[in-house]
Amino acid sequence: MAELSYDEAPVTVRKDLAAAHQRAWRRIARPGTWWDGAARIAIASETRQAPRCRLCRDRKAALSPYIVEGAHDAATDLPAPAIEVIHRVRTDAGRLTERWVQDVIAGGLDEGAYVEIIAVLATTVAFDSFTHALGVAPHALPDAAPGTPSRHRPRGAKKSLAWVATLAPEDVTAEDGDLYAGLSAVNIHRALSLVPAEVIGFFDLDAAQYLPDSGLRDYGREYRAISHPQIELLAARVSAINGCVY
Repeated sequence: MAELSYDEAPVTVRKDLAAAHQRAWRRIARPGTWWDGAARIAIASETRQAPRCRLCRDRKAALSPYIVEGAHDAATDLPAPAIEVIHRVRTDAGRLTERWVQDVIAGGLDEGAYVEIIAVLATTVAFDSFTHALGVAPHALPDAAPGTPSRHRPRGAKKSLAWVATLAPEDVTAEDGDLYAGLSAVNIHRALSLVPAEVIGFFDLDAAQYLPDSGLRDYGREYRAISHPQIELLAARVSAINGCVY
């Protein structure tokens, strides 16, 4: 796969951030836990397509998205439940409900496959938001790597905190990997834990784009060009715009 480059960016991009982006971009192309490489690239492609979907625009404008029927303007041949998840999460995440999650799972989408979609989607949006902010073209999607998904579901995962099963630190086994290494395992870290590999991958990117977990409350040191309060002001504003209720 070609190396990602920010040489044409109007500002200097930190080397550690560019390296984290390269790792994440390669990870998207590899087989995951529930989706193979080709499907993961399709999820990323569909993530980019969703803002252009007429049904999604009509639903976003409606008092309730559930009163608008129709078909998504899809860019891939992913299963219909997967396309529904990608488009709704990408365009109207603030109005999702637990009932909606239950319905898409009942429609044939495995719970673990749902979580992996969220991880690939979030990674793609992080990339595209970054390039948009820089004023450079989005990265071309990488070629899919061969291989088959592992289909590993943690034995200790259970429904407790979230709308899907999560894995508490005390229930992690050796086969799950060290998914909470360097993390405090608070709820946001557990959100993707039904698919441990995605916790490891996503928070590797998060540590570079935001802050390492150990630095969040280290107020005696500034890790970035802007301060802790400035970072959190930006994070709070973006969360409000995106309808994040976390």
